[in-house]
Amino acid sequence: MMIITRSVLLAATLSLAVLGPAAAQSDYPNRPVKIVVPYSAGGIVDSIARLLGDQLSSMYDQPVVVENKAGAAGAIGMNYVANAPADGYTLMVASPALAVLPILKETAKWNVAQDYRSIEGLGIVPNVLVVHPSVPAKTMAEFVDLAKKSDTPLTYATAGLGSSNHLSGELLVQEAGIKLTEVAYKGQTDALTDLLTGRVQMMALTSALAIPYIKEGKLRPLAVTTGKRTVATPDLPTVAEAAQLPNYAVGTWFGLVTQKKVPDAIVEQLSKDVAEIMAKPEVKAKFDTLGMELDLMGPAEFDGYLEEEHSKWSKVMKKAGLSIQ
Repeated sequence: MMIITRSVLLAATLSLAVLGPAAAQSDYPNRPVKIVVPYSAGGIVDSIARLLGDQLSSMYDQPVVVENKAGAAGAIGMNYVANAPADGYTLMVASPALAVLPILKETAKWNVAQDYRSIEGLGIVPNVLVVHPSVPAKTMAEFVDLAKKSDTPLTYATAGLGSSNHLSGELLVQEAGIKLTEVAYKGQTDALTDLLTGRVQMMALTSALAIPYIKEGKLRPLAVTTGKRTVATPDLPTVAEAAQLPNYAVGTWFGLVTQKKVPDAIVEQLSKDVAEIMAKPEVKAKFDTLGMELDLMGPAEFDGYLEEEHSKWSKVMKKAGLSIQ
């Protein structure tokens, strides 16, 4: 007869304690996963979440539910994810507001480095700096010269404080040494309406929205705001090269993040699976329709990118004299 001593039982118990979390993670996910969108339905963040959600649901044979938690310029949804259980079942599609809002809004209670960890950086939607045809500038250099000579500052439209349109305009002001007046709207659609009528003169508009109006001659493109030329508009120079502003680069980036203390094994699995999904030609084609240029970053690289973005825009906002509201 086999005699089980106390030491054997203790060793077995300790082994189970060590293996327990790993075993729990090995069957991830074994229940529905949530992807939080910190904005209302219908925007690009929502579209990205639903594309990923459909693919992950098929891959995992589990429901992947997109949950819109809008409000406070995205702060409500972002705070929610920062305080979610660290089990890997609450994810979020992140955009520049994740890095910028803590600089500008008291309701943004998170610290990017301490409260989130990256799963995968996905890519960037370039902005095209466009003007109404009534503006006499045909090139980026001419626009900068016009702004310097104008007695009244030229106007530019934004989708609100901290949006990529706002960041694009503010960085141009600082790098080119010009004055511009920001006109803030509730979203890009409202801003575009006034841009098309000439009520405002310039906007850094996402390329997917800008291109149809450029083709119709309703808007004139000057440059792209990203650090390099884009696939969608290869003939358009960057602001950096067209206006000789080497430090100028702005884009609307997106990625998938989760709560900071989610275990490494789950994050690594999600990163691998998302990268596999993004490599599918049919998925890339869908992202192409959103105007996104894919640029995948693994967890560590995207973590570093988020910290760089926060540091960069902290300096820009401080120089602009903008403080927490």
